[in-house]
Amino acid sequence: MTRVVFRRAAKSEFEEAVAWYDERRSGLGEEFIREVESAVSAAAAAPLRYPAVLGDVRRTVTRRFPYSIYFRTRGDSLVVLAVFHGRQNPRIWQRRA
Repeated sequence: MTRVVFRRAAKSEFEEAVAWYDERRSGLGEEFIREVESAVSAAAAAPLRYPAVLGDVRRTVTRRFPYSIYFRTRGDSLVVLAVFHGRQNPRIWQRRA
């Protein structure tokens, strides 16, 4: 099993999105958590299945929410660089690559 590590900025984005969804509707934040966890687990199981979008950075998307998860592999770890809403400026996550 691949170990999953969230970079500080990605963890912060994830937590902010969870809070935002919870403010919209009780329980929606939990649904978002499950969706992101599912996408990250699938990426950890087969990271090369996902397209490289910038150098060795790959991307998976959530099914229900408009979020992409950008990651790279390092040894036996999947490093999450960003949990990013589709309408945000991509230059923000690209600076982390």
